[in-house]
Amino acid sequence: VSVKEIVNAYLQMKNALTEDNSTGAADAGKELETAIKDFDKSSLTAAQKKTYEDVEVDTREHAEHIGANGGNIEHQREHFELLSKDIYDIVKTFGGGQVLFHTFCPMYNSGKGAYWISETKEIKNPYLGKAMPTCGEVKEEIK
Repeated sequence: VSVKEIVNAYLQMKNALTEDNSTGAADAGKELETAIKDFDKSSLTAAQKKTYEDVEVDTREHAEHIGANGGNIEHQREHFELLSKDIYDIVKTFGGGQVLFHTFCPMYNSGKGAYWISETKEIKNPYLGKAMPTCGEVKEEIK
């Protein structure tokens, strides 16, 4: 399993959340959990391995919670916020296999805001879904 498969499962989850689809997010959470567990660390440098191991347990836990909570989209979104921080660390360290965008929603979590990773510049908000689909702005392009 490569970083690209981790990123693809994350993006599938993000896209499900933008559509308020908690079942799709749960399916992607299970995929992501497996991808993280099966990630091939054999070719990593010592520094890369440390970065991955620093986020591996938390990332799996968040993916597991999202996977187990189809039907509870608010709970999924809480875990998605934390998961997005770990995925950001992964793509900054290893690349995502494509151009990605670090995007910020200022309205989520009572105005505290939250970041997510997207494959498009077009804003499709996974935290507010169909209620406010275009809330947010790209803060960084990750190549």
